[in-house]
Amino acid sequence: MREAPVDLGPPQRRAVLAALAVDVGRPVPVEALVDRVWGADPPEGARRALYAHVARIRRLAERLDDSGAGRLPVLRRAGGYQLDLDPDRVDLHRFQRLAATARDDTLPARTRAAHLREALALWRGEPFAGLPGTWPARMRETWRRQRVDAAVRLADIEIDSGDPAAVVGRLTDLLGEYPLTEPLAEALMRALHAAGDSGEALRCYAQTRSRLVEELGTEPGRRLWELHQRILRDHPTAPGGAHPAPPAAVRPAPAPPAGRDAAGHRAPQPPPAAPVGPRTAPGTRAGTPYTAPAQLPPSAAGFTGRVDELALLDGLLADLGRQPAAAGVSALSGMGGVGKTALAVHWARQARPAFPDGQLYVNLRGYDPSGAPLPADRALRGFLEALGVPAARVPESPDAQVGLYRSLLSGRRVLVVLDNARNADQVRPLLPGAAGCLALVTSRAPLTGLAAAEGARLLALGLLGAEESRELLAARLGAARVAAEAAAVDEIVVRCAGLPLALAVVAARAAARPDAPLAGSAEELRTAERILDPLDTGDPATAVRTVFDWSYRTLGPAAARLFRFLGLHPGPDADLTSLAALAGTGVGRVRAQVAELTAAHLLTETTPGRYTCHDLLRAHAVELAAEHDDARAVRAASRRVRDHYLHTAYAADALLTRRHHPMSLAPAEPGALPRPLADCDEALAWLIAEQPVLLSAVERPAPGLDAHTWQLAATLTTFLERQGNWQALTDVHTAALRAAGHHDDLAGQAAAHRGLGLARFQLRDALGARHHLTRALGLFRRLDNHPGQARTCQNLAKMAWAHGATREALQYARRSLEHFRLAHDRGGQAVALNDIGWYLAELGELREALEHCRQALPLVQATGDLSGQAHTWDSLGYIHRHLGRHATAVECYDRALALFRKTGDRRSEAVGLSYLGDTHEAAGAPGPALDAWSRALDLFDELGLPEAEALRTKIRDRTPARRTAHPA
Repeated sequence: MREAPVDLGPPQRRAVLAALAVDVGRPVPVEALVDRVWGADPPEGARRALYAHVARIRRLAERLDDSGAGRLPVLRRAGGYQLDLDPDRVDLHRFQRLAATARDDTLPARTRAAHLREALALWRGEPFAGLPGTWPARMRETWRRQRVDAAVRLADIEIDSGDPAAVVGRLTDLLGEYPLTEPLAEALMRALHAAGDSGEALRCYAQTRSRLVEELGTEPGRRLWELHQRILRDHPTAPGGAHPAPPAAVRPAPAPPAGRDAAGHRAPQPPPAAPVGPRTAPGTRAGTPYTAPAQLPPSAAGFTGRVDELALLDGLLADLGRQPAAAGVSALSGMGGVGKTALAVHWARQARPAFPDGQLYVNLRGYDPSGAPLPADRALRGFLEALGVPAARVPESPDAQVGLYRSLLSGRRVLVVLDNARNADQVRPLLPGAAGCLALVTSRAPLTGLAAAEGARLLALGLLGAEESRELLAARLGAARVAAEAAAVDEIVVRCAGLPLALAVVAARAAARPDAPLAGSAEELRTAERILDPLDTGDPATAVRTVFDWSYRTLGPAAARLFRFLGLHPGPDADLTSLAALAGTGVGRVRAQVAELTAAHLLTETTPGRYTCHDLLRAHAVELAAEHDDARAVRAASRRVRDHYLHTAYAADALLTRRHHPMSLAPAEPGALPRPLADCDEALAWLIAEQPVLLSAVERPAPGLDAHTWQLAATLTTFLERQGNWQALTDVHTAALRAAGHHDDLAGQAAAHRGLGLARFQLRDALGARHHLTRALGLFRRLDNHPGQARTCQNLAKMAWAHGATREALQYARRSLEHFRLAHDRGGQAVALNDIGWYLAELGELREALEHCRQALPLVQATGDLSGQAHTWDSLGYIHRHLGRHATAVECYDRALALFRKTGDRRSEAVGLSYLGDTHEAAGAPGPALDAWSRALDLFDELGLPEAEALRTKIRDRTPARRTAHPA
């Protein structure tokens, strides 16, 4: 929007402005902004952060306006914000307008080419560069396709105009950016062939084919293959024709990246310059002989990975060289078995040249099975002895011991590794305090006290990624053995879940049986009754179960009980309220227990207020609960946490639909703490945040709680349908039908069949949809369940209409209205009236249709049903358009679209935008029509819906009258 860049601040603020700029000139709901900036699982304070970012953007806009640099107005609109600018001031929209205009085949070729050149020139660098998240990634992919499409169309024009050489350079550069994009390769081959360089065209094909085979495992598509064959026929003696193509020129191997050797492995870093300060050679100081200790244990066999962490420690070492007046302290924290000691020792041995006066090491046994950490004074005495102090000369006073220790290190460069510390107090007496020395501490606790008082650098060590896990196995078992059984290795990696200790145990067992296939190790992990059994070495120091126990035994009774119950949580993560429900206590009390578990690295806070537990820790928690807790207490905890999610989801669904639910729930278990939800916004936000947990709760049913499975699936039906998540809708209702069948639960079977019918309908399986919906209707009839019959009749009506049977759809809609009346459900009656109006409009009975929709509108407004209001406004827009009242229709569609965005009904928003485009077209406004269709197409593409292709054709193949009217 401006030539000179402006520093907006942190990435999230730039993401907020980018999210507004994508819909410039149109209001963007707060929910959409939060989703775009923070993703589907935003932190608890996301809304407050959004408001703060908008305020700062507004202040920046005021400064820009005052300085004459340009306007950047961000306006508050109902439910959201709007960047109020001419769309042409945003490169994206100018690009899309120019590219759309260039589709007009009635324009001269040179005009269309000029538009495309101008559009492509706007592409400067990576869109949304530096912005993480799924929405920016999705948008980048959408715009990449648009850029490629524009480049290919420009190439076609220039080739057809007789100037193929003009596009070769541009297409070569673009294919370099997107080497797997076949339309680009095809255009480049056409240009090269037309320019007389058929040999290079064939080489382009060979390179593209090689990349596709190597990276995707697929051959080129038919169009590219046919072009290749055509070029071969035209020039049979060209390179790659009758004779094999010459090999690519041999290029010198690239230099390895900084910090790597020729094989790409991390190379030891040179030591930093010696700190300025007094140096004393080994000898005596104050009568005490000094010897350079070398206490580091050997490095772990086959150490691999941890590139980022090693680089951070290298950086600390470099800082130590630049700040000679201070001693360095670094603390590595992480769960048991994550490899803290292995990393610390590996790095320490590499860094020995930087510490010529020695290296001290002690295992402080902070989480020893005996439960007795090594006292600091005993560790200190050991250090003094290693430094050459006779036992008889060690002072009795702890303070005097610390003084002597630090005096001996003064003026020297010594590395002190304090392994497996329990807390900061155990560490402090052992810190060197001397310039040029470095203390490296490992602990399962985060040791934030060391950061506050001693300025320690804190580094939390996470789990290994999949590739790092494979590297670890290859280092221990040999690359050839790992490569030969890739599938088994992948399963081992998944089941060890990135925990280095678990991987090391599996590798050790496999190494002891070199002739046994790794598939056996994978099967052992898969089929073990207790997942930790195959990870037991018999050695307490390396048995995964024992290592976990060391952390567990440090917990107080309440935190220990909560840890044992973690295996009952459906996962994959949890907020404080659900953990309080699990514990059967209040949120205030559970907060302290969660803090204790987090400090022991038995829980990890992934985002503010949300916690996760490693899969192997969960397995250990299940074992401990079976061993220590009464079965009734376990069942009660399981029911509490499931009731928490079920009753909150039920309330959320009621806010979204404003209709009577076909099922009723039993009272929640005491202590379940269902979350109070104020309105539709809060309900939708909760469902989006908890969606992974809710799906997991259905797909991983708890023993004895089959009814919870189908009931929770039923509460998620509307939400998943509006989100367009058809696969999840299928999965939850498949699990629901299985659970309901266990006890011949007719209500559960009816709800599950209805959900599966909806999913099959959206997945274009007409026979499957009719089967499930008909079964659901019959079961609801047997149960005399009018809300269930009403909703199922609605679904059957929609399916009949989709297949062209509008009269049948109208009959089902009228039956739906009857059942809603029998259920005394005013919200349902309103929706049914609107459905009847829609089908009447489809049959051309517009006046009667208008009357039904006008009856529906005040009812849905009275019940606060935002979705019902959205669909009613959408129907009114459709009716008014067919009555020729285009301005009124546009107003209705605008109201509908705002409500669809608010309720998160993205599919209906896309359809509504498509209808809005049709209305603008009918009113003779091709520009707004194209804008609405383009926005609809983006949504259809984003959701992966089949309507996208028909709409893309409509945009591309407009009638000559509309193309002529489109502004240049």
